[in-house]
Order: sequence, then C-alpha cells, then structure tokens
Amino acid sequence: MHLEVIFGNQQQQVNIPEAWLTALEQITDWSVEEVLKAATTDDTPLHHLAHLEVTLVDDATSERVHRDFMDIEAATDVITFHHGEIVIGAEVAKRQAEEYGEPLLREIYRYFVHGLLHLAGHEDEVLKERAAMESIQESIVEKGWKAKLDKRI
Repeated sequence: MHLEVIFGNQQQQVNIPEAWLTALEQITDWSVEEVLKAATTDDTPLHHLAHLEVTLVDDATSERVHRDFMDIEAATDVITFHHGEIVIGAEVAKRQAEEYGEPLLREIYRYFVHGLLHLAGHEDEVLKERAAMESIQESIVEKGWKAKLDKRI
C-alpha cells in the first residue's frame, strides 16, 4: 500500500529542520507497512486512506485542537483524525525528548507511529490496550530509527 504522506511544520517554537520532515516522509511507506502488520482488522481507517497530512503545531494550537475535538484543556503529544490527519505537538515532543533523553526527531517519529497505530485500529484508553499499543509502537520506532532515521540527525 502506498499512502501519500505530507509532513508540515506549522509552528515556530521548536526548531524542526526541513531535512527531518523529508526524512520522515521517506520512511513513511516502511512505517505504514509495519503498522498494517499490526492492524486490529483488515478494515481500519488506515486501509482506506490515500493521503495523510501530518502537522507539527505549537502548544497553543495543540491545546485548541485537543479542547475542540476531545474536550480536554491541555496541549498533547498527538491527535489522530480518521479522515487522514495527525496533529503532533512539537513543544510537547521537545519536553518529552528532553525528559527521557531522546533525540527530538525520534520523539516526533514516535508520535507519528502512534498516530498511525490509531488509524490501524489501536486504542490506548484502557491500560491493557495501551500497553499492547506501546509495545508495538516501540518495536516499530526502534527498527525505523536504527534502519532509517538515526543517521539523519
């Protein structure tokens, strides 16, 4: 399956090199294939998308989207819409990367994979489901990082 994915940086609070966005776009097909292997069924939103837009936003925008669509008053890491949009909080990613000693690009990639997993039918509301989703997520992030992205930073 080829999914056209466009990464856009709509914030200026965190320095995101254009080369990172290009690197993320180049790993998209591999990432989608890995996520589809772990899809919950053969009929998830990810199976039906032709285009996916991934947008990096600042805390203010993340909080607004989170409030408007999920009724939660806080910035968040990633919000996924089944019509083919993933919104990634760049400032949240930066804080989390610093807290856990991770490269920022790896944290952004983690959020992208997380969004793809939601599109593949995974949920993280219940602890057991969250643990399963995170296990799959971290396996994909590790493989993708070592094989494709580690050399990009």
